[in-house]
This record gives sequence, structure tokens and C-alpha cells, in this order.
Amino acid sequence: MYLTTREIKLVSEIFAVLADALPEQLMRQEVGVRMLDLLRADYLGSYVWDDEKKEFVNRVSFNMSDDNLSEYEQYYQYRDTVTPLLQNCRQAVRVSDVIPQTELVRTELFNDFLRRDGLHWGMDVFAWSGNDNIGDLRIWRGKKRDNFSDNDLALAELIRPAFTAALARARTAAGLSKPASPNVPLISQGVLKKLTARESEVVGLIVEGLLDKEIAHRLGISYTTVRTHIDRSFQKLDVSSRSKLIRVLQAEAR
Repeated sequence: MYLTTREIKLVSEIFAVLADALPEQLMRQEVGVRMLDLLRADYLGSYVWDDEKKEFVNRVSFNMSDDNLSEYEQYYQYRDTVTPLLQNCRQAVRVSDVIPQTELVRTELFNDFLRRDGLHWGMDVFAWSGNDNIGDLRIWRGKKRDNFSDNDLALAELIRPAFTAALARARTAAGLSKPASPNVPLISQGVLKKLTARESEVVGLIVEGLLDKEIAHRLGISYTTVRTHIDRSFQKLDVSSRSKLIRVLQAEAR
């Protein structure tokens, strides 16, 4: 497989994220945004399978409607006949490899869920640790784009083993036998002194793996205010991303 300079850079970034001891949900977020760039895709959803409840939980998403995803979680996932076919695959797979596109576009899942956000061509990466499905990446392109190529599939498969190993490490570190809140590193007094009380709250929720909108909901403040606190915290701690923030907090806590 030939990699361009751009692809080598993005793959290296993804492997660097996977090598960090990040909370599971934050790790999926950091990897997901880079996979979108690597595969020139438009949308991403990511879940963890809860085998007791028989449902997908702990959503991470990019460029998809929260309302639409909530409907999937409350209704469509229990009537979805396509995802179980993909979930059984132990390697990266295009949606069109398990169901012809002409059939997919006639399903309720496509017409009442996927199409609402513009999802058309899909590729899934399901991470399996033994008999446990411990996470996934569902990557989509819009209708005006081409389907994923064999090279795109090979790139996703290149990432899959390291993605699986990183998810397994995160679950082991947190002592998880099922999806739950990630292990939270301690925030040292040295870090707290640099931040305001509200900034400390926001940073603490970032460490828990919450996304910006979830932090806004938890604290009862606007999304814009959350972004302001995050930007100021990053400046004060001299970091530029969530993954670098976690590394700083872990180093301070030792």
C-alpha cells in the first residue's frame, strides 16, 4: 500500500493518539476527527456495545445531528438490520460490501435516519477484544462523493489493530468489564492554581471524556461559553488539544 506524505502525517498522528493513555471516549473523539481527515470523509459516529443491554452506548459523533442520533439510539438501532452484519466483521468493511447500495437506499434505516444527515457511502471499523465488541468507528461520505476505495479500506485496516489495542488498554486501566465512566486522572493543585473555578470544572469534564455540548448541558452554560473556557484553559496550560491536556494533567499528577 502506497501512502502519500499527507497520509503518512495523519497516520502518524493517529498512532500517537492511540499510544497515549487517554480516557476511552476522548480517545475515540481524537482518533475519529483524524480518521475523517485521513479518509476524506464527511461524517462519523462511534459507539461502544453494551452486551448486557444489547445496545450501543457512549456516543461520539462529528457533523451529525444530535436529534437524529438520539432517534437512532432510541428507535432505529433496535430495528437496524445492516449494522449487525457490519458488527460481525473482524476487519474494516465498506457498508456496500455487506449490502448492495441499491438495497441499502430502500431500507428504513437509510431513508429515515442516514439520509437525514446526508450519509450515503459508509465504512465501519469494529474493534473486537476476544468475543467482546469494545468500540467502533462508523465513517460516512455524502451522496456526491465516491464510495470508499480499496486503498481507503486498507488505511482503515492499518489503524484497526492499534485502535483495538488502545480501547482494550483504556478499559483495563479503568477496571471495566462493561462500558462505564473512564478512569479520571487527578488534577494537581499546581494546575488548579492556574485556572479559574469554572475553567477547572470544564477541564475536569474534559478529562471525564465529555464533549463540548455535553459539558454545556452538564454545567447549564452555553456552548460558546464552554469553548471560551476551553480556549483560555489551553492557553494557560500551554496545550493545543485535548490529548495534550490529558498528558499535562497526568504528568502533574505523578
